[in-house]
Amino acid sequence: MDGGQFDFVVVGAGSAGCVLANRLSADPRNRVALIEAGPRDRNFWIHLPIGYGRTMWDPKVNWKFYTEPEPQMDGRRIYWPRGRVLGGSSSINGLIVIRGQPEDYDHWAILGNRGWSWRDVLPYFIKLEHNDDLAGDQLHGSRGPLQVTSIHERHELIEALIAAANRHGIPRTSDFNGREQEGVGYFQLTTRNGWRDSAADAYLRPAAKRRNLSVLTDTQVGQILFAGRRAVGVTCRSGASIRTITAKRGVILAAGAIQSPQLLMLSGIGPAEELQRHGIPVTLNRPAVGQNLQDHLQFRLIYRIAKPITTNDALHSLWGRFKLGWDWLAHRRGALAVGINQGGLFARLQPGTKTPDIQFHVATLSADMAGGKVHDFSGMTLSVCQLRPQSRGVIALASADPFDRPRIHANYLAAESDRQFAVASIAFARKLAATAPLSNYIAAEVTPGPNVQSDDDILRFARTNGATIFHPAGTCRMGPDEDAVVDPHLRVRGADRLWVADCSIMPTLVSGNTSVPAMMIAEKAADLVLQESALRAS
Repeated sequence: MDGGQFDFVVVGAGSAGCVLANRLSADPRNRVALIEAGPRDRNFWIHLPIGYGRTMWDPKVNWKFYTEPEPQMDGRRIYWPRGRVLGGSSSINGLIVIRGQPEDYDHWAILGNRGWSWRDVLPYFIKLEHNDDLAGDQLHGSRGPLQVTSIHERHELIEALIAAANRHGIPRTSDFNGREQEGVGYFQLTTRNGWRDSAADAYLRPAAKRRNLSVLTDTQVGQILFAGRRAVGVTCRSGASIRTITAKRGVILAAGAIQSPQLLMLSGIGPAEELQRHGIPVTLNRPAVGQNLQDHLQFRLIYRIAKPITTNDALHSLWGRFKLGWDWLAHRRGALAVGINQGGLFARLQPGTKTPDIQFHVATLSADMAGGKVHDFSGMTLSVCQLRPQSRGVIALASADPFDRPRIHANYLAAESDRQFAVASIAFARKLAATAPLSNYIAAEVTPGPNVQSDDDILRFARTNGATIFHPAGTCRMGPDEDAVVDPHLRVRGADRLWVADCSIMPTLVSGNTSVPAMMIAEKAADLVLQESALRAS
């Protein structure tokens, strides 16, 4: 069935796709189709910042992926939540705004990706941001679509953490996205007046009434269509119907680090042997598609707190729940308005490291896993992760069926250096917890627990308890070399009028959370696509 003709087709309405849809359709001459497999973002829990404890497990808005059994993680299949709704993962994530370090992007440029140094990407970070708290700072934007808000309320436990970190030489900071990432303090969040400000809220809502923009929800793309090597459209499924949507000027994949490489492979672009094994005709032999998978692996240390001042206590008390609700309804503040992780810490762990290599997410609540049911005791969580892991995984096809889920091999802790870092990072977290004044609040360590002491025991804990902190990247690597999946203009090598613009293009994972970097990539991608299209037209 004919699904319509457009100039540009954008696949995936997540952090990157919403940005692309807005920027490409700003010119009324461009007819743009944005295709999202999930529904519209009408679920109330999407918009309440703390609501991702619900959406983390909701199959209506979440792909709920799992890895294949992980050899270095006790053979476990690790749960990977990903957004399946307008806004994508920006609608179900922890709302944390981290750009990464300038050195991350300068490293991309050193690898040969001209136009992607910190100096090149900073204007796009500024362009996308509306930050009233730091409006006078030249590193921040005050007129962009995405609302960025600092956490102003102070919490007794976070203040104790800050004071303890100061004793280890880690300075207090009010801006992890400032001139220095290193420090301890409160996160900035994508919130607007106590509500989540997802990519759909910030970018798609303002563009929704444009007559040249069509947003298709509950519609899953199965394959890219080619005329020779030129991308001319996509096939997609909506309900029981399969239809074709054509693209006159090009197709942009913004389906994320899992599904962008999957779509390329399903469309005949990928490792020839892998495609032939599934009976898929090879359009382009690109062995790097799906390779180079990177993610941040977190270890959650849980502590029983001696005072009833945690969010656990509030949620288990009738008065506490009333106060949480009242604070949000009347003042748009409190735990409901800031989500789960309030405090953050970036530090240097390894000797000789010039920039932070470790990140903490600090929550004034505790549960067995992220988004799980909170414990019935006063609890606090120190979640620690290595910022630049050396282990690399792969996304592979399960079959030639476009609607089969891909196989995710994260390959966590495959590198010996990552295993050593895991042990050192957990030891550092324990040292922090044992430092006053934070130690004065801690009644007991729940996990790993007092029986876990030796390096072997700590590594065993890491293998049996480590989990993703939801930052997959790198599977459509950008580079100047012929082995790269996309070039520095984000064009798929060997194809025509086909781009990838999401975290899959990252050559190396950025040092921090990935939602805002994905939006930056899309902002820059929109300029690159429009510039190339203008050159073609002229």
